[in-house]
Amino acid sequence: MCPNSPAPPDIPSKNFSAAPDPRRWIALAVLCVAFFMVCLDGQIVLLALPSIEAQLGFTPSAVQWVMSAYMLALGGLLLLGGRVSDLLGRRRLFMASTAAFLVASLACGLSGNPGFLIGARVVQGIAAAVLTPSALSILMTTFEGNERNRALGLWSAMGAGGATAALLVGGPLADWLGWRWVFFINVPICAMILGLSPFTLRESRAIGSRGGFDLGGAVTITAALVAFVLAITEVPSVGWAHPQTLGLLGATLGLLGAFVLIERRVNNPLVPLAIFRSRSFVGGNLTMLFAGALVFGMALLVSLYAQKVLGYSPLVVGLGTMIYAILSIVSSTLTGKWIGRAGARAIAVIAMLLMGAGCALFTFIVPEGTYLAHLLPGLIAFGPGIGMAAVAGSVAALSKVKEADAGLASGINSAMFQIGAALGVAITATVAVSGTSDTPAALTAGYAAGFWACVIIAATGATLALLLLSRDRTPAPAPVHVGV
Repeated sequence: MCPNSPAPPDIPSKNFSAAPDPRRWIALAVLCVAFFMVCLDGQIVLLALPSIEAQLGFTPSAVQWVMSAYMLALGGLLLLGGRVSDLLGRRRLFMASTAAFLVASLACGLSGNPGFLIGARVVQGIAAAVLTPSALSILMTTFEGNERNRALGLWSAMGAGGATAALLVGGPLADWLGWRWVFFINVPICAMILGLSPFTLRESRAIGSRGGFDLGGAVTITAALVAFVLAITEVPSVGWAHPQTLGLLGATLGLLGAFVLIERRVNNPLVPLAIFRSRSFVGGNLTMLFAGALVFGMALLVSLYAQKVLGYSPLVVGLGTMIYAILSIVSSTLTGKWIGRAGARAIAVIAMLLMGAGCALFTFIVPEGTYLAHLLPGLIAFGPGIGMAAVAGSVAALSKVKEADAGLASGINSAMFQIGAALGVAITATVAVSGTSDTPAALTAGYAAGFWACVIIAATGATLALLLLSRDRTPAPAPVHVGV
């Protein structure tokens, strides 16, 4: 909790239901800006990497860790960050992680050597791993029913907007002001969030959460996620059969097994395994997993084809692909309004089919292709599916979760998208570079094969959504219990 804010009372949920907060839409704006910033920071560094490499003396193989360090910390700690926010107070953790993100961003911008920058990026990722699920759980405990669906639609739209803005402003910032400003840009945003949060956000925490902390569960699941994300991140460089990949994947399985055993035996588990009995929860999170794989897999292949085969500059690629991000923003906003009538299952299936259709259109790429003929149709088909999948996956996974588990569920939901992103990049990159020639024709054939892999991923995601998600047209809102 924040200073000068009394602790929320541990009132049994069945006896307490908070009235709608009149500040809730202002609170949503604050939360969405925070999510926008996290999504912006995940991508904005991409176009600044050449300048960072040159000025700080990175080797070509090491500079990718400026991206990987952030994603590894973020993906590995999201679940733990969500649970800790449940236990210690969601607003408290949201503000603390925002402050840490501010300091880490300042440190990144002031870095004078590779080691310091990578260390600061790890701290940024850790802060984002707490900030994201705590913000989403505040949203879930602030809104109910159809208002919650609309809020999730706006949340998803801001995430897509952050990723889009990163592609548009990363290059110009690095060119005009220097690469340090891709980090400094976060400082005023964090300061604004910290200034508004005490007046717009209510504090909440899991009822009866003052018991012991499941240290064994926290260590094993965090280590498992870090090992898995590291293994998948390195697959494009070393391959699936490399001892490093196999060893990390084996360690992941062993740690997950230990985690399950611990959670079955402790009195206050980090992750109550009963949460996975909900088909809606499992289906919604799988929707997020497949959406992450498709979004990042498609984006990688389109970027490689546009630059290596068609010869477009990074700025032109960013401008050209902006259409799918804009469509995803529009669709996520509209889906938040429609999903109460259509149901999460129908929306998720349609979303996967749209993304699969977009990837199928990309398979027609040719070495002498053009943007209008070979990229634009696929981007137009793919874009709406992103927003629909994000809203459907969030609503299905989170709408029926108990308030006490809101942070945990939000962390799992966010982690599934990040893990899916890592898998999508690993799978498509492996398929796309399986050939030995770098001629335009060979590259195009490899990218087309990668797009076919995306079609298969989309078809699998649609099938699982159809089987796991219910036909409920109005997801039952979880009761909201807030301490002020």
